[in-house]
Amino acid sequence: MPSNDVRILTQAAVPTVVVGAVATAVSGGVAGAKGAIGAVIATLVVVVLMGLGLYVLQRTAKSFPQLFQMMGLMLYAAQLLLMVIFIAVFKNTTLFNPRAFAIVIVVATLTWIAAQTRAHMKAKILYVDPDASSKGDKPEKTGHSS
Repeated sequence: MPSNDVRILTQAAVPTVVVGAVATAVSGGVAGAKGAIGAVIATLVVVVLMGLGLYVLQRTAKSFPQLFQMMGLMLYAAQLLLMVIFIAVFKNTTLFNPRAFAIVIVVATLTWIAAQTRAHMKAKILYVDPDASSKGDKPEKTGHSS
């Protein structure tokens, strides 16, 4: 993974984990141990799903740049749908507090999206290859000159 991709991943994952830790403490205080377990699981689900999504999106951007925007929109829709499915599947579980799980999954997802947006806005990603223009060589002409 190139350094820009790793930087964006860490700038999105770290705030999400911090918010998840705070949510775990709050959920533990409000709903007990089951609330804390639900918050931890929700944070892990968000970090794994969103991290995999970012990885897939970056691979798509390198392999098929013409599909980048469409893939990004489809990926975010799929991620949000998966989050809703996780909430629906675990709504009656006794392993952890489902309300804490649902709230933390929403808060962690919003935190990830905000942090990733900020990371992309602050990233200094070049749109033009500076090595190609600094060589000073004139490009070869191809095609008809008429």
